[in-house]
Amino acid sequence: MTDTPAPARDYRDTVFLPKTDFPMKAGLAAKEPAILERWAKLGIYDRLREQRLGRERFILHDGPPYANGDIHMGHAMNKVLKDIIVRSQSLMGKDAPYVPGWDCHGLPIEWKVEEAYRAKKLDKDDVPVDQFRAECRAYAEKWVAVQKAEFERLGVMGDWADPYLTMKYEAEAAIVGELLKFAESGQLYRGAKPVMWSPVEKTALAEAEVEYEDIASTQIDVAFEIDSAPNAPELEGAYAVIWTTTPWTIPVNQALSYGPEIEYVLVADGDRRFLIADALIDSFFARTLPSRHPGGGRDPLTNGGDRGEVGPGLRRGDGEEGGVAILWRGKGSDLADATARHPMHALGGFFAKPRPFLPGEFVTTDAGTGLVHMAPDHGEDDFELCKQYGIDPVFAVDGAGMYRADWAWLGGQGSVINKKFVSADGPICTDLREAGALLAASDDFKHSYPHSWRSKAKVIFRATPQWFIPMDASSAPSPLRGEGRGEGQPSNAAPGTTPHPSPLPDGEREPGNGATLREIALDAIAATTWIPARAENRITSMVQGRPDWVISRQRAWGVPIALFVNRLTGQYLNDPAVNARIVEAFRENGADAWYADGHQALLGPDYDLADYEVVKDILDVWFDSGCTHVFTVEARYGEGTRANLYLEGSDQHRGWFQSSLLESCGTRGRAPYDAVLTHGFALDGQGRKMSKSLGNVVDPLKIIGESGADILRMWVASTDYFDDVKIGKEVLATASDAYRKLRNTFRYMLGALEGFDDSERVAVSDMPELERYVLHRLGMIDTELRQAAEAYEFNRYTRLLTDFANEDLSAFFFDIRKDSLYCDAPTDIKRRSYRTVLDVLFHALVRYAAPVLCFTAEEVWQSRFPNDDSSVHYLEWPSLPEVEDGVEVGKKWTQIRALRETVTEAIEPMRREKTVRSSLEAEVTIKSMSSLAPTEAAELAEAFIVAKVTPGDAVTVTRTDFHKCGRCWRHLPEVTVDGELCNRCDEVVADA
Repeated sequence: MTDTPAPARDYRDTVFLPKTDFPMKAGLAAKEPAILERWAKLGIYDRLREQRLGRERFILHDGPPYANGDIHMGHAMNKVLKDIIVRSQSLMGKDAPYVPGWDCHGLPIEWKVEEAYRAKKLDKDDVPVDQFRAECRAYAEKWVAVQKAEFERLGVMGDWADPYLTMKYEAEAAIVGELLKFAESGQLYRGAKPVMWSPVEKTALAEAEVEYEDIASTQIDVAFEIDSAPNAPELEGAYAVIWTTTPWTIPVNQALSYGPEIEYVLVADGDRRFLIADALIDSFFARTLPSRHPGGGRDPLTNGGDRGEVGPGLRRGDGEEGGVAILWRGKGSDLADATARHPMHALGGFFAKPRPFLPGEFVTTDAGTGLVHMAPDHGEDDFELCKQYGIDPVFAVDGAGMYRADWAWLGGQGSVINKKFVSADGPICTDLREAGALLAASDDFKHSYPHSWRSKAKVIFRATPQWFIPMDASSAPSPLRGEGRGEGQPSNAAPGTTPHPSPLPDGEREPGNGATLREIALDAIAATTWIPARAENRITSMVQGRPDWVISRQRAWGVPIALFVNRLTGQYLNDPAVNARIVEAFRENGADAWYADGHQALLGPDYDLADYEVVKDILDVWFDSGCTHVFTVEARYGEGTRANLYLEGSDQHRGWFQSSLLESCGTRGRAPYDAVLTHGFALDGQGRKMSKSLGNVVDPLKIIGESGADILRMWVASTDYFDDVKIGKEVLATASDAYRKLRNTFRYMLGALEGFDDSERVAVSDMPELERYVLHRLGMIDTELRQAAEAYEFNRYTRLLTDFANEDLSAFFFDIRKDSLYCDAPTDIKRRSYRTVLDVLFHALVRYAAPVLCFTAEEVWQSRFPNDDSSVHYLEWPSLPEVEDGVEVGKKWTQIRALRETVTEAIEPMRREKTVRSSLEAEVTIKSMSSLAPTEAAELAEAFIVAKVTPGDAVTVTRTDFHKCGRCWRHLPEVTVDGELCNRCDEVVADA
């Protein structure tokens, strides 16, 4: 019989392993809806308002998305970022309400309702306006409900029970009230100016409703015969040549413009002479010779002879063939008082009038011929220059882009955005060619051109009677004090209103209080904090260069411009009593009140409706949204209250940021916000703009359905969102990995803290150095996190949090102290200290994570502190214990950590070669100036997770001869045989 050694005892049941039911697998997609339901039952948003009542308030005013369609990635990024900021402000102890809102009026919704009509072969114009508006309201209500649920699913906390909607009656009353403030203070006029117009949607468009695309347009060179040139009679009978990429404007031409300092020349072509800028001779002939002389051969400039000087005092050119024959040379100023004939002058009437030459500072020699044809109906420069000389628009092109039926040339034809209509073979070019005026035409000029972002169709500049808020009228008091009297006087008509009389009233104004809206707005920009700082330059340049604000639209679904215009004077009625009745009617019945039969009641007994035109235009939706601070911020938190922060995409410098700025500056003399944060756009994984045609759209709802909202929130917080950001599978995988690591950190702490209570707590002064060091590090991170939150830098915030969890905790502190947690006695001060610090860490980290990972933080909190009436989001920023010797301990352990990394790197080759299987089997020599005390050596061995540390000349590693403890697996000198217990484990097991 052979003796068999007794099997080694299994000590696993004596080790204090972490215990938790908190799952490693998140299962967020299934878990988050239940958390949302719990929050709804708690009334968490209202409860927070009660808890924070009286605290410093932080207002992030929500920019309204259109109530149209499911949310996209841009929506998700924007709303999550707002929610993170609001939750972080609440965490810092502030009362941080968030009122979500929607833009419910305007073209996007109207367009969708019209699409449904077109599908049924119906015309919107045949539908009663009240019915059409009711359908638009119902459409908006539908999508508000859909988007509301989608935003809530993102974890966005707010007053979802009472959001603001621009179509609510009180909102429409506030909007019209703001309009009437502009009217009463003299900051409103009706004039005919060229504005961007969509022939497809039949309405004016704001700059923010336009996008630019590269297209190929038709370019033409057209000859205008000069019939009078008093300062240069040699030019009479010659042809002034213009170049344009909008052939459809030639039928509306009224003048020609020259640069006063530009040098012009007269060149010969057979029996015709052409006037062009000297600097553009080469490009002119490059375009026109192939068209006029397709057969080649004889040089048309000299009838086959040599190019040379023609007449005394004229020079020979420098061309390859001897130059171009110059018949006359002079400055643009020589063209003053000259006139030309329209190419279609034979049609008589409008076309028979002489076309004057006008000096234009905007004329350059960058392209074309150096002469510009003027159509004041269809260009800003054209309009302003012609206005100076008494030339008014003629409104030849109607809202659908057709020439009006009575127009002598091409009447009833169009549309002017139809490519075939304006092509080189189209009717315009054909008629010009037959008239002998078309010198060249081709359909190949490539350039960027504005399109409606909704219909994707080209837009045009079109002069129509519109309502404007002037940017440079000195009648805008700051703050506003003027109040109109009666119907006002025409003496202060704003510029550019002819042929429509200005309806500006003449209010009483205090002397010297006449800052313009532009000046007030620029001052307000300078007084606002812009994040990032470069945004200030962008919006400043936009406001400096913007034209007057066109606020009217020729549509039906919106807040009407509720004005009465005197049929005789053309002035709008400015009576505070009438205005008050209008606002009250809107408050009771909404904007629909303007479309009812009660206009005489609104006017009251002092005026006869028969004397007044009822304005039918509606307000630009940017004016609507520009007023949201009035019926949301001021209405809920008090008159004069302004938001701490506006936050939207960078495109809103020309949109909501600017319309809100102008509205508030015009009515309050200041901006409606203290600070503005702009973020970039969400692009696909390759950095491309998302589009259905490319098939690269990343759907946030799909991500939520598959991975959960917290993954999306982690991605948003991790991006450098001040610039454009990428999202795709790889990007989301990175966010998921960061989330997983942080989740596992919480899971470890929950398990390690199982059963912890205050009786186990240890005072900081009684803790080992390592615990004090970690608390010191936590304090440093806490400061940085707060600074990042206050600066809205959540990329930095999230990186600080995850790096601390991964590097300071998981890879360092937890790694070192797992031996104490698993194997020390529950009463051991080191273990108790560790668990005390873990508790501090838990309370801090779960709070830090809550603004970003709102669902997971709630799950973590409830896992440790289950309570049907509590929430992690009620908590405030953690209060951390003070470490008196934190600086000294911090310096020491910073050096130890650096040395630990060196030791780990030295051990790694031995692990690869299997000389040691773990660092516990290694003995380490470190470079030290003196011998190590036993306690210090033991402390370092524990920190390095090795068997032994001794001083030496350099870092070296050898395999230890110590045997392995059967319980803690450490190699220690008191263990004589592998599997036996070390002194500590022997004592713990004996006392168990």
